[in-house]
Amino acid sequence: MLQVPDAAETVMPLRSDVDVLKARQCGKQLAAALHFSNSERTIIATAISEIARNTVLYAQSGHMRLKLIQQGARRGMLIVTEDKGPGIADLDLAMQDGYTTSRGLGIGLPGAKRLMDEFDIVSEVGKGTTITMKKWER
Repeated sequence: MLQVPDAAETVMPLRSDVDVLKARQCGKQLAAALHFSNSERTIIATAISEIARNTVLYAQSGHMRLKLIQQGARRGMLIVTEDKGPGIADLDLAMQDGYTTSRGLGIGLPGAKRLMDEFDIVSEVGKGTTITMKKWER
């Protein structure tokens, strides 16, 4: 059984599309360490991409923490994205499919929520946004 050290985490800057790709790849590698299936790795990488891309697009910069976690016998991945951007004025609206303030499809936030087992978002206008996601091994 893989023992997950409590302090083992990777912190990645999010300032460009290259950083988004690096975060996606790191997420896939961590998911492989936990023996997630190929499809689960892709799901995790997709959620990471959506959230990281939103950070770069709307806040211009932030960071993402990726961490292997364990609660009792459950093992999984924790992904936390933080930025000091403009914040989200209406979280309920932002979490609706199809809502966008850019040229996107408006599926980033609600899509990432559907892909992960746990999803939490806290945002304050003028102060920034923190998104916390977890995916547990089956």
